[in-house]
Parts: sequence; structure tokens; C-alpha cells
Amino acid sequence: MKSYLPSEFIVERDEDKCIRCKVCVNQCTYETHSYDEQDDVMRSKDENCVNCQRCVTMCPTHALSIKKNPGPFRDNANWTSEIIKDIKKQAETGGVLLTGMGADKPYLTYWERLLVNASQVTNPSIDPLREPMEIRTYLGAKPDALEMDLEDGDIELKTKLAPQLTLETPIMFSAMSYGAISLNVHESLARAATKAGTYFNTGEGGLDSRLYKYGEHAIVQVASGRFGVHSNYLNAGAAIEIKIGQGAKPGIGGHLPGEKVTDDIARTRMIPIGTDALSPAPQHDIYSIEDLRQLIYALKEATDYTKPVSVKIAAVHNSAAIASGMVRAGADIIALDGVRGSTGAAPKVIRDNVGIPIELAIASVDQRLRDEGIRNKASIVAAGGFRSSGDVLKAIALGADAVYIATAALVALGCTVCQKCYTGKCPWGIATSDPWISKRINPDIGAERLVNLLRGWSMEIKDMMGGMGVNAIESLRGNRLHLRGVNMTDTELKILGVKMAGE
Repeated sequence: MKSYLPSEFIVERDEDKCIRCKVCVNQCTYETHSYDEQDDVMRSKDENCVNCQRCVTMCPTHALSIKKNPGPFRDNANWTSEIIKDIKKQAETGGVLLTGMGADKPYLTYWERLLVNASQVTNPSIDPLREPMEIRTYLGAKPDALEMDLEDGDIELKTKLAPQLTLETPIMFSAMSYGAISLNVHESLARAATKAGTYFNTGEGGLDSRLYKYGEHAIVQVASGRFGVHSNYLNAGAAIEIKIGQGAKPGIGGHLPGEKVTDDIARTRMIPIGTDALSPAPQHDIYSIEDLRQLIYALKEATDYTKPVSVKIAAVHNSAAIASGMVRAGADIIALDGVRGSTGAAPKVIRDNVGIPIELAIASVDQRLRDEGIRNKASIVAAGGFRSSGDVLKAIALGADAVYIATAALVALGCTVCQKCYTGKCPWGIATSDPWISKRINPDIGAERLVNLLRGWSMEIKDMMGGMGVNAIESLRGNRLHLRGVNMTDTELKILGVKMAGE
């Protein structure tokens, strides 16, 4: 069948600068570039280009540039070029349209419409360079009160505390499974989390045995497929997370194609080499809050009640009620993943249309737990499209204890968000299991870049807190009086629990 799809991007080559070194040919995993020996000329197939920028970055003479194809379609506010291309693609393939990363629609974010307060005359600001700023965060259930004894000037804590995770910064690396991303990326995340004093989430693909040494900074995930789940795995991590849903594809399962299941991935996931890894949409032993409670306590029992147990859900319309049940079922941490959450592969229609923005979920869940008097029984971790330290600070002010980042971490490693993760051909060596392409990520350099990102964001958080006159992250958590909204309806302001700018 002849394709009616125009190329999405156009590769432009400056022939005066091009030295025919073939670097672009070797770097592009989509076979966009080729060398014609007979004519001694470099050629490009525009239809193959995904605009990952790998060839542009690596070209030694800067001879390449890529621009978006304006396309043959007329401007139409209803029938946009994206919609027309999607229809044509399905008419040619008859399949579900897949995509990677998170929803890219502008109307699904509130961060730009939330502004932070600043101290002026009556409430002096704090200089974070000269005064201590506390951003250390503890995740886990907290007691209603503390009992202490004072003997010979020493304070003895009598209350038994639940297991806690100690974060030196309120930012963790979100769940990304081995197989969806390469081992070198997993190792970069593990090493960075260890050095920065935070945690990385293994995702649903288990943990390669070579990374067990970083287990003290790992959150091991138990998903519906139970891939890689065994006693040693559960006890290797600092915490356990039960994955029920994720923001990019609420209500559906996962799928790692068999061609990505190499020897190492098969061994880690405990499945045959080359077979598809299918995660069912539901956890088949969870059909009620009572079932969830049974699994939570089974995992606590398996690890001698030494690790906090988190439950991760996609942010949906009734997240607040669901979170209340999860806390009462024994969850120590509630992980909420908003509609902008990313994934290696998801149906495009689900990614862009199912779920709710994380900002609304944080505020509604935090308020529900406060209203019921159980907010101290669990920590809230938010995920789904955090792009900057400003987003993180606002999430904490809305009610989150900490946040997960994933796309931002991958961007720090080189990702350009081309949204082709599902192909397994990531030219940056990130979303791939190909051993040759995976070598493009050096774990030494990767860990350094990630640590630098966390350090930069942490310093910016301290700067913003200082400007607000707040010297401890605890004082900011859930304090929505520090936020003001712009360009929002009264209903949106009410759900978020913030006042309009100017009030």
C-alpha cells in the first residue's frame, strides 16, 4: 500500500561543511543517513528521521540541522496536522497508535498557573548561603504522638517508629524497568541515588544482580506480572512498591516485546529469552481494599516489617477516596502518577485522554487524608511530568512529601523526548536493550550528570524557600497559603485549595 504520510522532519545538510566522515550513518539507529560510494555523496531519508538530534550533536563539522516539515495540510483548528497524520497512519496499518514519554498537550498542566509567595517587609526572607535550610525528608508512617523519657539529661524515645526512608533531597528517580531502559541507565540511576542520598525505583522488571550493591537506595517494585520478584529481591531494597497503575496508561497493563528480552533481561525477569513480557491490566490478587491489605502485609511479613510499603496508582477521578482506603489498608507511602507521566510505550489515545493532572490529585488526596485525620499515617509521593525545581516546590506546597522524576532524569542523560522509546532503537542508548547502542551511556558520566541535576534543583529549592521565609521543608508541606493561582476557575482554585493571585 502506498503511504500518504509526509515525512515529519526534514534533514538539511550543508555540503560545504560535510566531510563524508559517516559519523551520522553510524550514530543514527533509524537508518536515516547513508553514503553513496558511486557518487561520493551523503544521502538522507527524511521519512526515517525522528528528530532525536543525535546526528546533529555528533557531527564534527556541524553540517547537519533538522527542521519540522510544515507539511501539505492546510491549517485547521479542528482537523490539525497531528490528527490527520494519525488517521492516515491507522488507515495504512490497522493497528493501535503507540507512543513513548508523557502526554504533550498544553492544557494538562497547572504549574504555570501557580505562583509562589515571597517575603517582603513584615516577614523577612532567609539567606540560604548563610543560614541552614532543611530539605531532608522522611517517607513512611508517622505516629500520632511521641513518648519520651528524660533520664540524666538524655532523651529516650519510647514510641516505636515505623520504617522510614531518609531523603537528603525531596526528589527520587521514578520507576523505569530494566528492559524498557538499558542496564547502563539503571546503573547510572542507582549510583546517582546512592551518591545524592535519595532513591531510585527499579520499575516492574526486577533488579539485575549486579546492582544489588545499591539496594540500600532502591525501591523494589511488585507489579501485576511479578517479573523478577523473589525473596532476595524484596529484601535487597530499602522499600517495596506495589504498582497498581501508572499515569501514562491507567487501567491497562504493560508489554515488553520479545525482541527486547535478551539473556540478562530474561534472567532478571525470570522469563524465557525472546518471549513477550506481558503485565496484566489488574493485579489478579487485588479486587478490593481488603485484598490490597492482604498483599501489603504479606510483603511486610516477607521482609520482617523492616521496610515501608508503597502503593502506586494513576491519578484518576476518585484518587482521594482510593488513597484513603490504601492508607487504612496499611500503605506507608501513597505514590500518585499524573496524566503527564511517561512510559516506554503506551497507546497514544490512552496517554492523552485518561487520568487527571497530578496537581489536582495531590491537593485532593492531601486534603482528604487531613480531613479524615490520617495524613500522618502515610507519605505522599507525586509523579508525572516534573520538569524543574519550581514544579517540585509547588507540589510540596500542595501537599506532597516528595516527588518522582523520570523524563527529567533521562533528559539529563541525553534524551531529547522524541517519543520513539517503544521502538527500542533509542540513538542515545537509553530506551534500548541493544548491547551495542547501550554502550552510548557511560554509567560514570551518567551518574555524574544526574547528581549534578539533583544538586542544582536542591539549591534552587533552598533559594526559593529562603525567599519565602521558610527554612524547613516541613513548614512548606501542604501549606497552600504560599501559593496563588492565575487564569483559573473558582472550581479549580477550590480543588487546589489556593487563593486567586491578589487575595
